[in-house]
Amino acid sequence: MILSFIGGLGMGEILIIALVVLLLFGGKKIPELMKGLGKGVRSFKEGLNDAGTDADRSNDKEDKDA
Repeated sequence: MILSFIGGLGMGEILIIALVVLLLFGGKKIPELMKGLGKGVRSFKEGLNDAGTDADRSNDKEDKDA
C-alpha cells in the first residue's frame, strides 16, 4: 500500500485526519498548499540532481587529472 510509511493508521484514522485538515484550511486553500508542496519537492529533486551531476563531473575531472 502506498501509505505504508504511516504505520498503524487505518483508513478511518486517515479519513478523520483529512477531514480535520479540510476544516482547518478550507477547500480553497488546500490546492494552493499542495501546489506549494509540489514546487518544493520538485525544487528539492532538481537540487539533488544538480548536486549529483556536479559530483560526477568532479569525479570525472579527477580521473582525467590522475
